[in-house]
Amino acid sequence: METEKHPLQPFLPQGARLLMLGSFPPARKRWSMDFFYPNFQNDMWRIFGLCFFADKMHFVDEPNRTFRREEIERLLCEKGIALYDTACEVVRTQNTASDKDLMVVSPTDLDALLGRLPKCEAVCTTGQKATDLFTAHFQMAQPKVGFSEPFTFEGRTLRLYRMPSSSRAYPMKVERKAEAYGRMFGNLGMIESPQSTV
Repeated sequence: METEKHPLQPFLPQGARLLMLGSFPPARKRWSMDFFYPNFQNDMWRIFGLCFFADKMHFVDEPNRTFRREEIERLLCEKGIALYDTACEVVRTQNTASDKDLMVVSPTDLDALLGRLPKCEAVCTTGQKATDLFTAHFQMAQPKVGFSEPFTFEGRTLRLYRMPSSSRAYPMKVERKAEAYGRMFGNLGMIESPQSTV
């Protein structure tokens, strides 16, 4: 079976305090931009719009069916949010973007990745496979969706947040997902308090 290597480098702003980890990007044909969560049907950047600007469409370029990448990167740098995935090489067993159809060939070196983020206080997984890989590596309990659990890395205690998937296949309204993300951003002091998402 043909393997697929991760097409992006980790996005690691200086001083990042939160590392967000998905599983693996969708196939290139589904991309609307050269960045993380590139599928126009994926709601991650709508969630960010709700959390930080109380506007689902803040980062959405509707006429071009893409996202405003430069604005997204600026916010991530400003807030100290790093992005990558828990797998570096996979096989798509059913030729879909679904986590359940991904066979991980090479997991990400999570210790090396966190080692590049000395200010990191928390990690957020955005899907079940990412959560499975992360918690297995650190031999820790899985948080319930919307909650966190502590873990230790190099003598420091960090928190792992398990957030709802931003995929539309995940059965929750985008506004409800944004409430969960907003609580996490609020706990980390990235927003004054969770924005209204109604």
